[in-house]
Amino acid sequence: MDSNPLPENLNLSVSKPIQVVEDIGDSIAAEPDAFPLADEQRAELDRRLADAETNPGVGTPWSEVKARLLDSI
Repeated sequence: MDSNPLPENLNLSVSKPIQVVEDIGDSIAAEPDAFPLADEQRAELDRRLADAETNPGVGTPWSEVKARLLDSI
């Protein structure tokens, strides 16, 4: 029995799944009305946005996180 739970066509290099996830996220973001948010979700996003605007130097941009992940492979 194969110990790999992924079908053969999903047996990708480590960097490829990161790109696939980004592409999926981009396709979802392109149609924001297709996935309405619950009030609690919208409130949490508003809270996070306000926090990011209040503390602009805190956190790491996605581009840096992605670069670190890809460099570690």
